Amino acid sequence: MATQKVVLITGASNGMGLEAAKVFAEKGWEVVAGARRVELIPASAHIMALKLDVTDSQSNADFVSAASDKFGRIDVLINNAGYGEYGPTEEISTDNAKYQFAVNYFGAVELTNLVLPLMRMQKFGRIVNISSVGGDVFMPLGAHYHATKAALQQWSDVLDMEVEPFGIRSVVVQPAGTKSAWRDVAFENAAKNVKENSPYAPLIAKLLAGFERFSGGATSEDLAKVFYKAATDEKPKMRYFNAFQDRVMTRIARVHPKLWRKFVKSQLMK
Repeated sequence: MATQKVVLITGASNGMGLEAAKVFAEKGWEVVAGARRVELIPASAHIMALKLDVTDSQSNADFVSAASDKFGRIDVLINNAGYGEYGPTEEISTDNAKYQFAVNYFGAVELTNLVLPLMRMQKFGRIVNISSVGGDVFMPLGAHYHATKAALQQWSDVLDMEVEPFGIRSVVVQPAGTKSAWRDVAFENAAKNVKENSPYAPLIAKLLAGFERFSGGATSEDLAKVFYKAATDEKPKMRYFNAFQDRVMTRIARVHPKLWRKFVKSQLMK
């Protein structure tokens, strides 16, 4: 057991996190899978399911302690937990915006800080931060979501430079549209955040219709394979994408923001 590889995965009860847990377990890793809805994580000889709320410091500490106590090592942490607090920026409450950061950003930071001492002792480790193309691209209703993903990427890059001397690397995965419930949850949140007689109601209707036209994308199984590659590459990259067009999308938005803005307005807001 001393040489068994161990991975911690947050947000492992559905979507990409769930499929990643299955992939790592199938490849012989010991998986410590955390989620609030722990009952949705499949039972397996190689999957230890634990209740985890990344916004709760004690829950994070218990999660990491359970893994290190059982296995004595942590090879990889995959910070996957996240969601979209969508809605007009003006109408999203400050509390909701702070919670968005608590889940998508500060949870990853806290969990990483908890695993780093053991990884330094081991002289190896990998932090895989699941961002989004939304860390570079931008569109209406997702202001706080985009902000969390951009923050996660900048933090990851700084962290990587700080921990590389200890044999640890921090990398970023940037999924684009996926065939999952993520979009539905995001727009449900948008509906909750919109005030009565909101001047932004027509914009939400346009964007929802626009997203329907562009439905589809990679599957959670596709992204789970990208997670595994990001965790195991001998020479890790700073960024991992599922498809070439995902990389192009982020490049255009970052280097040619006016062009990206025109694309969003012509394709999603017409």
